[in-house]
Amino acid sequence: MKKFNFLSVSLLAIGGGVLAAMAQTGAPPRPATADLVNASGEMRIPADYRTTYEYLGSWAVAADKGSGSKEFHSVYASPGSIAAYRSSGSFPDGAVLVKEVNDAKTEPMTTGIVSRADDLVGWFIMVKDKQNAYPNSKLWGDGWGWSWFSKANPNKAITTDYRQECQTCHIPARDTDWIFVDGYSVLKR
Repeated sequence: MKKFNFLSVSLLAIGGGVLAAMAQTGAPPRPATADLVNASGEMRIPADYRTTYEYLGSWAVAADKGSGSKEFHSVYASPGSIAAYRSSGSFPDGAVLVKEVNDAKTEPMTTGIVSRADDLVGWFIMVKDKQNAYPNSKLWGDGWGWSWFSKANPNKAITTDYRQECQTCHIPARDTDWIFVDGYSVLKR
């Protein structure tokens, strides 16, 4: 009987802790990013991000010539990140954003000319870093970790200097913490 009572009390305490964490953030606790970033600040692509992360939104990059798009970007956020952003107006420390980049295919359909995601090109990963955890890494700075991974080698980031290879595209979003938040309707309060 004592084993049963001890087990019951333990399970209730654990369950209460989980509920308390959910009540504070409005969402289930986020998985730790420790398994996504090694000691030197190198990142990896989160496993199963399509099914375990929250869908943030998509972007179609217009074709250089003609109609349609040349790329299609689908963006995912680690669990709880959207609710935290909507509550505070910023992504929480440790939030992970995954931008999946695909070539686009444009073709006529019954609804008109449409563009859709086609072959995978690679992934762009950002990890929110309010603590400046990797001050000596050229992959980290301005509040984020930044890395590009190609389809050819998804286990090793190509990025060697975020300021030269990543941040230049994000300059127009400097005032919104380097993220193009206007493109993500789920972030609007």
